[in-house]
Amino acid sequence: MTSTLAPAPADRAASASDTGTPRRGTRLLALPEARWAASAAVCFLLALPAQLTGAPAWAWGPLYALTYAAGGWEPGLAGLRALKERTLDVDLLMVVAALGAAAIGQVMDGALLIVIFATSGALEALATARTADSVRGLLDLAPATATRVGADGAEETVPVEELSVGDTILVRPGERIGADGRVLDGAGDVDQATITGEPLPVAKEKGDEVYAGTLNGTGALSVRVERDASDTVIARIVRMVREASETKAPTQLFIEKVEQRYSLGMVAVTLAVFLVPLAFGANLTDSLLRAMTFMIVASPCAVVLATMPPLLSAIANAGRHGVLVKSAVVMERLGQIDAVALDKTGTLTQGTPRVTDILPLTGSGLDEDELLVLAAAAEHPSEHPLAHAVVDAACRRGLAPPVAEDFDSTPGVGVTATVDGRVVAVGAPARLLNGATDADSARASVLAGGLEDDGRTAVLVTVAGTPVGVLGVADRLRPDAGAAVASLTVLAGTAPVLLTGDNPRAAARLAAEVGIGDVRAGLLPQHKVGAVRELADTGRKVMMVGDGVNDAPALAAAHTGVAMGGAGSDLALETADAVIVRDELAAVPAVISLSRRARRLVAQNLVIAGVFITGLAVWDLVGNLPLPLGVAGHEGSTVVVGLNGLRLLRETAWKRAAE
Repeated sequence: MTSTLAPAPADRAASASDTGTPRRGTRLLALPEARWAASAAVCFLLALPAQLTGAPAWAWGPLYALTYAAGGWEPGLAGLRALKERTLDVDLLMVVAALGAAAIGQVMDGALLIVIFATSGALEALATARTADSVRGLLDLAPATATRVGADGAEETVPVEELSVGDTILVRPGERIGADGRVLDGAGDVDQATITGEPLPVAKEKGDEVYAGTLNGTGALSVRVERDASDTVIARIVRMVREASETKAPTQLFIEKVEQRYSLGMVAVTLAVFLVPLAFGANLTDSLLRAMTFMIVASPCAVVLATMPPLLSAIANAGRHGVLVKSAVVMERLGQIDAVALDKTGTLTQGTPRVTDILPLTGSGLDEDELLVLAAAAEHPSEHPLAHAVVDAACRRGLAPPVAEDFDSTPGVGVTATVDGRVVAVGAPARLLNGATDADSARASVLAGGLEDDGRTAVLVTVAGTPVGVLGVADRLRPDAGAAVASLTVLAGTAPVLLTGDNPRAAARLAAEVGIGDVRAGLLPQHKVGAVRELADTGRKVMMVGDGVNDAPALAAAHTGVAMGGAGSDLALETADAVIVRDELAAVPAVISLSRRARRLVAQNLVIAGVFITGLAVWDLVGNLPLPLGVAGHEGSTVVVGLNGLRLLRETAWKRAAE
């Protein structure tokens, strides 16, 4: 089944969330495929216990019939349409095999096959629909309207589609920017994590570039529009995700890769087994019975069940441990990767800034706790992420900052407040020092420079205009990041590549801590896609691990996309092939290892199924295989490969994979 994304509707919902989170749309039971699959499964689950407990056939027979009808009509119809186009697919074979099984009394086996195929089709339809919903919902990140300022200074609210290059728009505090452009006047801190993935808001002033859909903090901005609405970065992300999803080479399970040849060969031999003896005068009943026996023993039921149980068991086991793998195809694909690309913020790191350094200046008379209390008191009324980090650091130390008075915030500079009768300022060192050359300012500048060279954000604290200390703030590595990177290096045969929109110094520092040598920083979404495709062009199967809107195009373009689920955007979660629900990076190498174990079991099962099918088919062709014995052999092989595949349901399977 080929998956494509529906075009985005022309109008956007007026009720889009102000937080910028794309809407979730299609629910499972809203899809006809899911409703038919659910109906088939319910009928099967009602019929099975009735049959096993010895109830009369009239009690469970109609339920099985409904199972066949509900789960088999759609793949059967699709198979007939394909047959009309001179193509024989495995779906039609499965329906025929299920009906053949029912014809010789194996009603339950045929019904189980129907339920498996119907469920698989429903899950694929849901994944396709959810991805389309998320791509459409992404457009809600950019506001539907903007405030355009005319040449006479008059303001008017217009749809963003009516903005032209050269127009001037006004972006007030707390508003989302309506267009890609450049700041003409004003200053503010802009949260542009949706575009670049940077964990902290970026100070913007005259001459700086801003992006549609990013969130302005404090301070008003006057912005000159530089791109049409259809060409903004956020619009290009939508196009890249859609195009990557549509053009991504379809990956199929093993049985689907050989279905045409196998199906045609099986039909041809079945006809030959029936017609050739007739041509030489054989009895019609005997020839039909031999052909029916051959069709049963050679049907791909055992091959399909040889493939699916290990993969489905691996999916179930991974799900119990916080990894959502969206299909059997994805589980198979996970084991093929030999290159890994990692996002930084929210993937390798926790995605929230924390105070890492507290450095009182010599001669300030303050210790670490006293410096932190002053900074936390001044920052407490602020909504800036840096302020939250400072206040959180004080709380974690059990400190109680006093109440500040006369609070004031200056975009791009910092905050000031009166704390215990002293004027305390907390903010950017370059802005607060303002070129001062006294001894305290020089020492503060050296400390701040050292922190920034290490990839941290430096925050200066002054009292009555005199520097008293510097705080270092940085996004923290996940506790399991180093071990996960080491495991991925072993599994892929080469160290992961770090792809991030953050600044090079911060990226290099974090990469060095976890042992990544290939660091590509300052990337926009299209650059991440380019990096993934560059790796793929060398013949490698690339896994991309990310969490943000800016990672979604790369997740879609990669051979396998994995999203971190803790703070992942809806678009990333729906675009990815697998989601780490519990936000544990160590689960990524574990699920790769589990996939490889599943693939080994699939190979074992295919050998077992092949031996049974070949032996029974040869017996039927050159000897006289009784139909009951053929059915028993066929069903026996199905049971053997099914039980072998279910080994991956055990808890020890995940433990071994995690090790």
